[in-house]
Amino acid sequence: MRSGAEKIDIRHSGAFARAVAERQLHRQIPSEDRASEHLANERTFLAWVRTTIALISLGFVLARIGPWLSESGTHAPHLITKAWPVGMGLVIFGALLTMLAAWRYDAVNRAIEAGLVKTDRALVWSVTVAITLVSGVLILYMLLAPEK
Repeated sequence: MRSGAEKIDIRHSGAFARAVAERQLHRQIPSEDRASEHLANERTFLAWVRTTIALISLGFVLARIGPWLSESGTHAPHLITKAWPVGMGLVIFGALLTMLAAWRYDAVNRAIEAGLVKTDRALVWSVTVAITLVSGVLILYMLLAPEK
């Protein structure tokens, strides 16, 4: 990894290579702005937590709706058989996202303390792909699970 002091001779490179070489690897944070950066990091973490609480709550409700419908005499076997796995999946996914949020908060906090912050596109795309895959699996499960 290059330090900010190293220079690259980009005069004879293509436009894309020049743009990549000139892109800053990290953004400097002046010491007077670190308090606001910490507060922004905390707000972001709390937004993750609110989202995971919503996922876990919805998952809990879905997992518990099956037995409640059975006890109330409602005959909805198709809904009952699919609600529990979907609910449990949401609870597990919410718990994993909470761990990811705490890890990300800590990583950004350390970067702020070092005075350098770098965006993490890999994390954004990883979460996006994970959510898309989980959603796809749940959709396939709901479409292909036999009705009883």
